[in-house]
Amino acid sequence: QVQLVESGGGLVQAGGSLRLSCAVSGRTFSTYTMGVGWFRQAPGKEREFVAAISWSGGTTNYANYADSVKGRFTISRDNAKNTVYLQMNSLKPEDTAVYYCAANSRGAVVAAVYEYAYWGQGTQVTVSS
Repeated sequence: QVQLVESGGGLVQAGGSLRLSCAVSGRTFSTYTMGVGWFRQAPGKEREFVAAISWSGGTTNYANYADSVKGRFTISRDNAKNTVYLQMNSLKPEDTAVYYCAANSRGAVVAAVYEYAYWGQGTQVTVSS
């Protein structure tokens, strides 16, 4: 069973940076095909796609970003730590949300929530103006 644990959220001023981590257990990165994405949900809004990365046999295949974060956020992975990161720079107040890590076993990097079978518990990111 795949389990995901997010960390790294917090309070930051506009223009600042944060790095979120998603520790994945139940799959060894270098062995399996996987897609891991980051989603976010602000109060009163639907959960939205942020970024995703896929790989197969240890080789990164694709990365995908929402238009709202292109050029500011970078998704990456560390095979040795079985961890996916989301580096967030130039943060804006509208980036405030609970950020969720999600995974699928097909190597998909799509934006659809239903494509991801495994979810973490979320980590709060608050950007003050």
